[in-house]
Amino acid sequence: MKLGFACKYLNPEGKQFFPFRATTRKRFLSLSHDERYQLLYEITVTNLNHLFLTLEQLATLPPSLRMMRIGSDLLPLYTVPEAAPLFAEFLPALHSQFARCGELARTHQIRLSFHPGQYTVLASDNPDVVTRALEDVEYHTLCACLMGYGKTFQDFKINIHMNGKAGFDGFKQSFNRLSPEARRMLTVENDEISCSLEDVLQAAPLCPVVLDIHHHWVKESAFIQPDDARVARVIDSWRGVRPVLHYSISQEGIIPAQGWPDQQQLGVSKSKLRAHSDYFFNPTLNAWALSFREFDIMCEVKMKNLAREPLFEWGIAQQLVADPQAESAGEQPVK
Repeated sequence: MKLGFACKYLNPEGKQFFPFRATTRKRFLSLSHDERYQLLYEITVTNLNHLFLTLEQLATLPPSLRMMRIGSDLLPLYTVPEAAPLFAEFLPALHSQFARCGELARTHQIRLSFHPGQYTVLASDNPDVVTRALEDVEYHTLCACLMGYGKTFQDFKINIHMNGKAGFDGFKQSFNRLSPEARRMLTVENDEISCSLEDVLQAAPLCPVVLDIHHHWVKESAFIQPDDARVARVIDSWRGVRPVLHYSISQEGIIPAQGWPDQQQLGVSKSKLRAHSDYFFNPTLNAWALSFREFDIMCEVKMKNLAREPLFEWGIAQQLVADPQAESAGEQPVK
């Protein structure tokens, strides 16, 4: 089991070790051609260097902690029409920077992913929204391919939600318009508002399903268990690749510090239940998440790796996860 974190690799003070730079469309458009070029080039070089430095740090961690989601702003404003010709000018010279990131990750078995934002809606009933969503998925696909991925099924994960008024039929139509590389990498997850686990399982013949157990609880007020028949269908959708689960919990003070929270007793709106906590503070829920032994887990909490690592240590202490360092020393792994 690998435990991942999303986008920001934090030091003990909660600051990013190697932050990505970004810019706004408004600022970009206010500049001259040469200034635009210089801005995008400098930010891109910085972000690629910082990604490599982050991966170098992950390579020193136990194997179970070598998993991360890369921020979508790796190439800032890539899908903005005015930026496209500028990227076309300088990006080929940076291909080696992408390649070394991918090589480092594969050498040290660091599992990588992207998660395009909430406006990437392939199932929209608005053709313009679908067009932009396709462009955004293909942008993430390009970044992964430049790192050497997209060659085999799920060698890299690009995860989105399936919400949209066109439903599964709209999602299927858009999915079939994607490049072969994008189709090999795309996954779809359930959400807490519109698309239940049953809804997204319709996509299983097309792409893997990512199970978000917090979203499922918020939407259904039920704690799905590893032996649930739907979980078996999720696993099957990955076609032999180790599946991914998303784990988060409601904020501190909203749910109790231990035990199973009951939505009726809490009397809290679903909008408040949706918000993620800073840390994984509830041992009952932690044991529940770690009981999904066949999954890798993306930890979606605000304190990123600073929250993930105590969860890993707690799981070792409770014998819910194996200690890869103990295994490498010849000790008996936890089953």
